[in-house]
Amino acid sequence: EEREGNLEGKPIKLPRERERERERERERERERERERERERERERERERGERERERERERERERERERESR
Repeated sequence: EEREGNLEGKPIKLPRERERERERERERERERERERERERERERERERGERERERERERERERERERESR
């Protein structure tokens, strides 16, 4: 395959090369999306943990009130 330079002397990319580059870019985009999804999952886990701890504190306060009322 011959590479021709354009007017600035830069090599012109062949169609296969351009397609490979687009594929690599799509793969990078998919990887970024997976990373964002993992980040959202970690955030949900953290929030779930916080809610669970809050419920536990609430139950503890409830038990404390029970003891005081007796």
